[in-house]
Order: sequence, then C-alpha cells, then structure tokens
Amino acid sequence: MKYKSVVVTQRGGLEALQIVENDLRPPVEGEARIRTLATAVCQDDIAIRAGNRPFLKKPPFVPGYSFIGIIDAIGAGVRDVKVGDRVAALTQYGSHAEVVYWDASELVPVPASLDPAEAVTLILNYLVAYQILHRVVQVKQGDKALIIGASGGVGTAFLQLGRLAGLKMYGLASPSKHHILTEYGVVPIDYHTQDFVEVIRQAEPGGIDYVFNGMGEETFERSLAVLGRGGILVHYGAPQSLAHFVLLVAKLLWYNVLPNGKSIEGYGTHRLGVDLFKQDWTTLFKLLEEGKIKPILAGKYPLLEAVKAYGLLESGQVTGNLVLLAPELL
Repeated sequence: MKYKSVVVTQRGGLEALQIVENDLRPPVEGEARIRTLATAVCQDDIAIRAGNRPFLKKPPFVPGYSFIGIIDAIGAGVRDVKVGDRVAALTQYGSHAEVVYWDASELVPVPASLDPAEAVTLILNYLVAYQILHRVVQVKQGDKALIIGASGGVGTAFLQLGRLAGLKMYGLASPSKHHILTEYGVVPIDYHTQDFVEVIRQAEPGGIDYVFNGMGEETFERSLAVLGRGGILVHYGAPQSLAHFVLLVAKLLWYNVLPNGKSIEGYGTHRLGVDLFKQDWTTLFKLLEEGKIKPILAGKYPLLEAVKAYGLLESGQVTGNLVLLAPELL
C-alpha cells in the first residue's frame, strides 16, 4: 500500500515542492502510525523551505509543524494509545503527509467533539500564545500589552487568549485587518503610517507591561521604549540565519544587563517540553469545547494542495490560520 506526502526537494520557493508517493510500513517499537485529518501551515514551514533558519534539516524532507489524526497501527511496547484514537503532536517536520509516524509517548488525545480544522491550530499557534502569557510572564488582569504581528496565526491567538486573561491590548496590523483587532477589544495601530512608540506613549505615559514580538529583532529598541519599569519584551520568532541567531543571543544578553528595569525573554516552542505541552493542550481543547476561543480560519485546502496554502501565506494577505485537511473533511 502507498500514501502521499508533500516534500521539499531543495531550498527555494514553491517550485521546490513535490508530491511524493511512499510505501506504507508497519510502525516500529514505541511508534504509532497516524492517518492525518488536519495539519496547519505556518510561517516556519516557509522559512525552513527557503533556508531562513539556523540548524535546519537538509532536503529532501516533509514539512509540517503539527497534525491531528487517527491512529491506525501501533508498534510493540505502545501502551498509552490505541488504534482508533484521535491524537495530535507537535512535529516541526513531517506533518504534511497523508500518514505520519510518530513517537507514541509524544501524542496527546484530542476530544472527538472538536473540529480538527480548528483544533489543529491549537497545537502550535495557540500553544505559543498560551505559554507566553501563562508560563513565561504569567499575566494578570489589567496588564497592558503590545502584540507585534497581531493578525497572524499566533497574533490572533494572543487576541483571544489575552481577552480571556483581562489584558488591555494594542496590536500592529495593516488597516485591512484592523476590524479583527477591534472585535477583540484591541487598539489597532497601522504599522505602515503610525509610529507605535508615539501612539503608545501618548496613550500610556507610564509605559506598558509586555510586548509580544514574533516578527524579528529589528523592533527590540522601539519595543523596549514603550515598556514601563519592570516591563518584559518576549521574543518568540526564530532567527532567520545562524548570524541572526548569534545577534539575537547577543542582544538578549546586552539588553538584560542594562540598568533600566526592563528585560527581554526568549521563547522557543520546544524549550518547555512535552509534559507541559500536554497540560496546556488539554486546557486549550477545553477552552475550544466551551466556545471561549474560536480560531480564525483564513482557508482550508486539501492536504495534497499545500502549495496553494503556502502561496497564500507568502502573499501576506492572511488573517488567522491556514489548514490542510484530509478529503473527508472538505
């Protein structure tokens, strides 16, 4: 039997993607074989294909940072999951395929009541926002925050989770996306025509508590300028190259020794570990079940038409999330 996957054959643009047929094999010891229901498309999928990240796997490889699927076979020694279970995992690579093989111990159960297209956005984008809010800085009601990149997948997760936490929020986005921000009570700032430092200083003379930045280290100085004493800038975007990685580490060290009462925290998705992932995914699944969060889906595509989703994401016109789905979910 065969299954198909999306493969990055070389560094580059959309032309580097191909659909490849693979032999279906039994799972090895400790592994589960999962039929993919939904997998999200994120900016890192594009950056990894283009080579704009340090420490990357060499082509050919299957992209895809997360998935939800149904287990159809398990290897020897697997005890915590069984055939027929609906599960999810954070993968970094390998999810844009009809079948995923994954370490069974890293799978989390997904409630059958949830729409896989919505729930798969929780595995990366909402996890990032939730962990930054509640594990990195531990926000409290009434705190003030700026979200840089407020209309993307992680940005819209911040809008919803920040509102639940009782934050007062400002967000950077282009004018065509401001309606999404205002829907969640966020003060929109047009980064094309407005200076966010000036806007926030006028509105908050004493400064704000947090800046959440996933767009690059070039805004560090200006982000620190809007923080009050004791404020924290959290950077969660991966650097674009090894040189940018070294520069980012240097900036983190330098700014954190300045005697201004402000600090920078770096967040990496894999730093907090699978056990905390599972706890936080369970919380997020419950919030989705209860209707307290509602992922914004900008588009749904057949899994093997991933190139269309990548192209749309690269256009910069996306508000929210893009997902790839198995045929039965379309």
